[in-house]
Amino acid sequence: MNIIYILLLFFVGACSSSPKNPGEIYNLRKQAEGQLDEGNKTADRGSYENALILLNEAKRLAIIADDPGLRIRAGLSQANVLFSLGQREEAAAGWQASLDEAENLGDRELIALSRIHIVRGKMLSAARPADIAQSVRDEVNREIGALKDQLNMAFAWTVIGFAEKELGRYGEAEAAVKRSLAIHEKDRYFEQAAYDWFFIASIRSLAKNYEGARQALEAAITLDRRIENSWGLAADWRALGDIHAKAGKNEEARRAYLRSIEIFRSLGNDDAAAETEQRMNGIDKE
Repeated sequence: MNIIYILLLFFVGACSSSPKNPGEIYNLRKQAEGQLDEGNKTADRGSYENALILLNEAKRLAIIADDPGLRIRAGLSQANVLFSLGQREEAAAGWQASLDEAENLGDRELIALSRIHIVRGKMLSAARPADIAQSVRDEVNREIGALKDQLNMAFAWTVIGFAEKELGRYGEAEAAVKRSLAIHEKDRYFEQAAYDWFFIASIRSLAKNYEGARQALEAAITLDRRIENSWGLAADWRALGDIHAKAGKNEEARRAYLRSIEIFRSLGNDDAAAETEQRMNGIDKE
């Protein structure tokens, strides 16, 4: 078969109605992204053991696809879950490994994102977070300009909000979290937006603005109901019980705690239900 005939076969094939070359479909990356997204959602809903399984698979797929950016993002999420499981040394090592890989890659955004995760972890681990909150706030402020992805930007604003809260600057803390909320609401990330409202409620509670905290939690409940985030709803109702108890509204607190207990038990989370029951019993002793 001569070269002209071979070329003719190629161009006829290219112009035909046959399906596109399946080599153009990058399944490994798609699968890794899907596992990463599902792992993050599962972690947001408090199921950390299951989240870790999903994120381990996301990291494995990122490794065999040899995609450095995916490896870094999966590694950061893995470390977050390990931290939530109480494995702080492993979490710190995971964040640092992601930073090292980001620096080797030369990706400015992933370097900044990794550094923000690291300082956030240090603040969460500190015996007195307020002692390092200003340095954390300054570090995030230096790095935030490198962030282009809106979800990364929202994450940075929540870290700034946490630092401001620890410094007792409640107005600044709420303003920072509302910048995260604006991103999540605009892009319809309702689960994250519900958490933002939950965070705002905690800030308002510390400022003794119990009515404002109640309103923020009702906004969180509305969003968590919309997306059927049962774990988030249980946490929202428990927090609402705390707010009512602080405001001296014991009957309202009891009703909110009972709603939370009911949801936690229906989810099979007996430990959280028992802890919430202890809070409820505490108001009866006051």
